[in-house]
Amino acid sequence: MKRIFDAQLIGPFAAMVIVALIVALTTDRFLNPGNLSNLFLQVSIIAAGSDLSAGAMVALLTMIRAQMLKFIGIPLELAIPLILAVGGFFGLILGIITTYGRIPSFITTLAALIALRGLALSFNNGSPIFSLDPALEPLFYGKIRGIPLPFFYLLFFYGLAAFVMNFTKLGREIYAVGGNPAAAVLTGITVKKVQTITFVIAGFMTAVGAILMSARLNSGSPNYGQTLELQAIAAAVVGGASLAGGRGNILATFMGAMTIVIVQNGLNLNAAPSSVQNVVLGLIILLAVGIDMWRAEISALMGRIFGRNKKSRKQNARKAA
Repeated sequence: MKRIFDAQLIGPFAAMVIVALIVALTTDRFLNPGNLSNLFLQVSIIAAGSDLSAGAMVALLTMIRAQMLKFIGIPLELAIPLILAVGGFFGLILGIITTYGRIPSFITTLAALIALRGLALSFNNGSPIFSLDPALEPLFYGKIRGIPLPFFYLLFFYGLAAFVMNFTKLGREIYAVGGNPAAAVLTGITVKKVQTITFVIAGFMTAVGAILMSARLNSGSPNYGQTLELQAIAAAVVGGASLAGGRGNILATFMGAMTIVIVQNGLNLNAAPSSVQNVVLGLIILLAVGIDMWRAEISALMGRIFGRNKKSRKQNARKAA
């Protein structure tokens, strides 16, 4: 049981299944095929987030994209790569400030959250921009053999992330730097470069989330992405990623994202107000972080309990013999 508890996939999988069962018991609409399809549409956006600035960056990027399509007249085929480049550029700036400026990432991304949200409000007098392009919605609502396109986006990006993290030098360096930067330096890893690259990747993936959100609603708004950064943190921690760094699993992170989406979906189906949803999300983050912090103690306790039971069974077997 100790080894099972330590396994990276067991906890996130159990959390996802338990939450799904609870929601299924509270409303018969949860297992509706249309609702299950909607879960993948929702998780495709959450999965892109990565730091405290993610939600505000999504809002700003949707407004920039709306300006490109609605007022500047840039074609959709060009606007998409431009937004991806802008997201990567924002990540690069945050990475340089954090790593070379030696400012904690929490402070950097918190400041970016406030600044980027302010920049988003500076477009169009802070008002949303609607009806961007009729060709935009099929990017999100289109289907292949009845399967929503965002499902394929998920497969591609999660597959790419799993390959990079498990089979490339960069992936191993990211784990090493996250686990112990000082030890990573001694092995010859350029820590600042690796940290900056991770910020660029985060910015790029946030841009992917912004594209999907603007495609879903065919609009841009400075109010998009509210609490998205909290959902991303919750998804990562529920998925077993350590806040101390150096530990994480791509599939487990997906399960964490699905857990958060299922919780929100269940609350929506049961007509829970947004205030209750925020309270539940906060409790999930607190519980997930607590489990992360107490993982060693819980694992040791499980080992003692089941180790003691195993020893007791052996003693009873000897007595019976």
